[in-house]
Amino acid sequence: MKPISQTMLDKLWAAHEVLRRNDGVSLLWIDRHLVHEGSHHAFAKLKERGLSVCEPDLTFAFVDHYAPTRRSSQTCDPQILGMIQTLRQNAHDHGVRLYDLDDPRQGIAHVVGPEEGLTLPGLLINCGDSHTSTHGAFGALAFGIGATEVAHVLATQTIWQRKPKSMRIRVEGALGFGVSAKDIALGWIGKLGTDGAQGHAVEYAGAVIRGLSMEGRMTLCNMSIEGGARFGIIAPDETTFAYIKDRPFAPKAEAWEQVCADWRALCSDKDAQFDREVVLDASEIAPTVTWGTSPEQALPITAAVPAADDVTPAKREAVRDALEYMGLKAGHKLEGTAVDQVFIGSCTNGRIEDLREAAHVLKGRKAKIPGQVSPGSAKVKAQAEAEGLDQIFKAAGLDWVASGCSMCVGMNGDLVEKGQRCASSTNRNFKGRQGRGARTHLMSPAMVAAASVTGMLTDVRRLLEGRQ
Repeated sequence: MKPISQTMLDKLWAAHEVLRRNDGVSLLWIDRHLVHEGSHHAFAKLKERGLSVCEPDLTFAFVDHYAPTRRSSQTCDPQILGMIQTLRQNAHDHGVRLYDLDDPRQGIAHVVGPEEGLTLPGLLINCGDSHTSTHGAFGALAFGIGATEVAHVLATQTIWQRKPKSMRIRVEGALGFGVSAKDIALGWIGKLGTDGAQGHAVEYAGAVIRGLSMEGRMTLCNMSIEGGARFGIIAPDETTFAYIKDRPFAPKAEAWEQVCADWRALCSDKDAQFDREVVLDASEIAPTVTWGTSPEQALPITAAVPAADDVTPAKREAVRDALEYMGLKAGHKLEGTAVDQVFIGSCTNGRIEDLREAAHVLKGRKAKIPGQVSPGSAKVKAQAEAEGLDQIFKAAGLDWVASGCSMCVGMNGDLVEKGQRCASSTNRNFKGRQGRGARTHLMSPAMVAAASVTGMLTDVRRLLEGRQ
């Protein structure tokens, strides 16, 4: 009998399924559990019940959401420092490895995990953070979970989940000049909507995806949930293996060749059937920015802000509301829209490749508006400084600060003031995401750099001409 063809999702799910209830919900084994300051509720639940962490060697704690990015002063809000201290205490009490502020490997969980080799193909990774999907770039089954689920994983190293439907997004052709993985992500979300992949796990495939670096793949998988997906995954290949090799937690010596052989099998069978399939033409993707308060409200930088009548009736109220909040009018050209400040960083675009791309635009130029650059990890920061990228940012007039989630969500005190417009390399432009009343435009790091130089939303291709 011919074997049943399987998607990559099928293979990963089956490898971690302990049992399946009559209602179809699966109990899954967790290979890596990442926790941060926000996990204090889950640790409190363990304490209430007199429980300890089931697998402390598979649990890793990160100071990231509340990490002060200006470490020297340490004068941040006592409540912020209290959150960090609570994580320290919980990690100590349960024997969990902690990447603390003074650790040279400190950083955002979804940046440090791959850097350390904690993220490997075939693993199931959970974290109480929606952008855990980032790790899917390595062929891992990775998704964010809620506070109650975090407590369950801490206590049992398992989680109950219903298997999502499968969706494949193929990107074929070749990306145009100045177009990045962030543009692919904003492009498909803008086209399909924030519910475009609702209830599905998205597998990215196609020539363009295979040509992306690991940094680009992580950006793409990171943004998957903004299109409604449960998570995003990419089949591991030689690019994946080259990134992982010799990382601290990566398999060593004689085990390496064997695991690579196993990882190569983590792909969808050629005749595997998906519940939904979308094919995108890379040549149609341009440098993209958001204009509203949802990642789906995104358009090429050359476009104009839409009117409510330009969208389906179901989305007209959302458009009107977004225009009012963002202080924009229908028909307004995106390029040329004045911005007040910029931010480069986050688990979406705070890796070394992202900083290089931004520095490439900024080199020899001055920023017209203030801004902040926060590397995704202490390792990224050290590497950027070794390459002289920090000097480029400083010479341009931008603040070069320490690693943390920073202005992506503002829990550490790095905020955008009410009514101020920020060009940001982050992942969400919801109302108040960067501060009460803050207006956020999402884009690639290179586009953020272009905005800093001109003081307005700008097509980065204009600044890149002659710098290829």
